[in-house]
Amino acid sequence: MTGPPRPASSRPSAPFPSPHPEVLIVPDLSAAAAAAAERVARRCEQAAASRGECAIALSGGETPRALHARLASDPFRRRIPWTRIRVFWGDERGVPPDDPRSNYRMARETLLNAVPVPDDRIHRMPAEGPDRQAAAEAYAALLRAHLPHAADGWPRFDLVLLGLGDDAHTASLFPHAPALQETRRAVLAVEAPDGMPRMTLTPPVLNHAGEILFLAAGPQKARAVWAVLEGPRQPDAVPAQAIRPVDGTLAWIVDASAASRLTRSSTA
Repeated sequence: MTGPPRPASSRPSAPFPSPHPEVLIVPDLSAAAAAAAERVARRCEQAAASRGECAIALSGGETPRALHARLASDPFRRRIPWTRIRVFWGDERGVPPDDPRSNYRMARETLLNAVPVPDDRIHRMPAEGPDRQAAAEAYAALLRAHLPHAADGWPRFDLVLLGLGDDAHTASLFPHAPALQETRRAVLAVEAPDGMPRMTLTPPVLNHAGEILFLAAGPQKARAVWAVLEGPRQPDAVPAQAIRPVDGTLAWIVDASAASRLTRSSTA
């Protein structure tokens, strides 16, 4: 697949996936990072106040760098109760933690080195080892040990941060991948279309989060944003459509260039 389908003027847009997501359009990446940082801070404060800590799954890619820079700076560096945050990842590449392609390394350099999250609360995905399935099972065990559980037993993040690929993938859930059909396991060893080994959280554990926040910026994301939010429902081809919270909230923060094909949204 080369990418999500282009919108056709002769075909009306399908409804937003249910539950209805909030879609906030802001002028640029800086504004998107500022809006996302406010939501992250609010969720961290609420979770820490209600249950003593906040469990977050971070995303990889380039767009989160701007968000991390905001979170690592005042007022968010002072405002967020970092010592009560527990950090996980939504996915990781099969590379060592010091590799430039590592999602862990990016988060460490742009955020975690600048805020006082204790090291024993930072749980990177060890996707570089030879037995990635065993590593995935061990990571799932970490989720069960440290996260609260939903009524049906799934680990429940307080907040999941997600990005969007040009092909509408999110985390390491790629178009037409078997991982999109997973119903039992929380973490899987997978392979990207380019052959890169990866590890990813699965749709069921992502969908049990209390809050899911997508961040998308740049004109190269416009087709994918449209396909997810207004295109026909086909989550096997448009994986980000598989993100449908069970009983949490879903929000998108999108800059104007990434939102250029949308026909309905709220604008800040």
